[in-house]
Amino acid sequence: MARQMNYKRPKDLKRTVTKLMAYLGNHKFAMFIVAILVILSAGVNLAGTYMLKPTINSFILTKDLMGLMKMVATMGGIYLAGVLCTLGYTQLMVKMAQQIIKEIRSDLFAKTQNLPLRYFDARTHGELMSRFTNDIDVVADALNNSFTAVINNFVMITGTVIIIVVLNWRLSIVVLIAMLLMTLFIQTSGKKSKHYFNKQQKYIGSLNGFIEEMVEGQKVVKVFNHEEKDFEEFVRRNELLRESATEALTYSGIMVPVVVSMSYLNYAISAMIGGFFSIAGLMDLGSLAAYLVYVRQTAMPINQFTQQINFILAAMSGAERIFEMMDEAEEIDQGIVTLVRVCKDENGVMHECDTTTGHWAWRHPHSDGSAELVELKGDVRFKDVVFSYDTGHEILHGINLYAKPGQKIAFVGATGAGKTTITNLINRFYEVDSGSITYDGIDVKLIKKDDLRRSLGMVLQDTHLFTGTIADNIRYGNLYASDEDVIKAAKLANADSFIRRLPDGYQTMLHSDGANLSQGQRQLLAIARAAIADPPVLILDEATSSIDTRTEKLIEKGMDSLMEGRTVFVIAHRLSTVRNSKAIMVLDQGRIIERGSHDELIAQEGTYYKLYTGQFELS
Repeated sequence: MARQMNYKRPKDLKRTVTKLMAYLGNHKFAMFIVAILVILSAGVNLAGTYMLKPTINSFILTKDLMGLMKMVATMGGIYLAGVLCTLGYTQLMVKMAQQIIKEIRSDLFAKTQNLPLRYFDARTHGELMSRFTNDIDVVADALNNSFTAVINNFVMITGTVIIIVVLNWRLSIVVLIAMLLMTLFIQTSGKKSKHYFNKQQKYIGSLNGFIEEMVEGQKVVKVFNHEEKDFEEFVRRNELLRESATEALTYSGIMVPVVVSMSYLNYAISAMIGGFFSIAGLMDLGSLAAYLVYVRQTAMPINQFTQQINFILAAMSGAERIFEMMDEAEEIDQGIVTLVRVCKDENGVMHECDTTTGHWAWRHPHSDGSAELVELKGDVRFKDVVFSYDTGHEILHGINLYAKPGQKIAFVGATGAGKTTITNLINRFYEVDSGSITYDGIDVKLIKKDDLRRSLGMVLQDTHLFTGTIADNIRYGNLYASDEDVIKAAKLANADSFIRRLPDGYQTMLHSDGANLSQGQRQLLAIARAAIADPPVLILDEATSSIDTRTEKLIEKGMDSLMEGRTVFVIAHRLSTVRNSKAIMVLDQGRIIERGSHDELIAQEGTYYKLYTGQFELS
């Protein structure tokens, strides 16, 4: 049965082919050799069949045994050459295809690393992963099999038509009509089959999604006695799947048998008419024998050629999706200011150096060729910042705030008030619409993004751990950290005690985003990862949201040590965690409606006071 592809056809085939050819162009010589070997392989098969004519006419009918043996040996040599050509191009194409796929996959991953967060916000993880899995797999399959098969079958069909016309043009009229009918049937049946296979895929997704929901929600189903109703829904979706699958398999299943039957009928008619031609002297016996073999061979190339063309078009659709992602605009970085290590002399003057001193500075080049060193302190200021994720829908409205070195600034407010957005702008995950953000007096737009983010530590609400050991995950914040640094950071985050209780301690392997740890333990590792980075500015986005009150108390001292001497931005739902902040910003719908210390805000008896006393609740 033919492979069924459920991709839509590419929207811009020419552009996709051009881009794919750019990769194939890196292997021009190998492609040339493959094309030659494919043509030779098909040509040898055609030539071998044509040899039947002189074999019968010149040696069998004349009873020339020695000549017949030489001819058989010659035909054997021809077919052996065909086998060697086939072996050569298949092996060469596999190696070349895998190299091309490696290059495409590497370019796609590199592109992914440079795309802005806006791109990922607008797409699901599954949609993006399908580029690396389904789309690349179908392109690889086409490179490995379909391209050579199309060339081979095209040469076979074209060569067969030319030779049978040369052998007997009258008889060829019948064969060509049969070939046309076979082609039309394959195309019609293929369209019908694809239509129902698409429906089948749709209903499989619907049924699988329903089953997944029911399995995950069995407790709710049983609580509300919903078993019977859910079973009825399952039966309905299952029946839709059955109907579409039956139709799809019916059309795809009859394709090969019908084409084979048509080829047998074509063969029988050709043999009968050819026999009359031979008796009438219009065709010699050798030509008839070769002719009938060619007729017998026509069904398979036609069937395969049509299917492979469809498969290549479907593969081009997958390639188009890959190249669309590669064509996305990358994250803009026009920064010129870099982060450098500095040493201070006895007068406190800074100089660039390669040694680890614990002192950093911004290297700010000027138009005259000179460069100024600005000490990295962690002074962050927002001035009239306006921001929107989507044009026309402002999220932040004229935000003004400052955080001096060593200060702890807290943001509180309801979900969607703009707290996380503010911290994302410091990192330049997004660009402001208007206004400015300065870091140690330098506009963050002038700082290279890699250097900017290297100076910031961040603990996110949604903790993500990577496959590897616990030590590796902590060291992710500083790849050059020693084992002693890892342990020190873990102790600072109060994670050391639970790590040592694990069977393999710091060498415990984590899989599936740390599924073998509790949410609180995973959060502690994220805090340790930020601690080992030793950044001058620290951003804690709901850093203790997944930690119980007892664990939160345990890490307070460690967090205080971590925050000492650093500029810290804290986002928290638990107002108890922000009491000791230098300034607390109360946000509502993208505006700062109150600001001040805990005591000052309590004295105002405004929104913060109501939140703290429980008259309002954060949502």
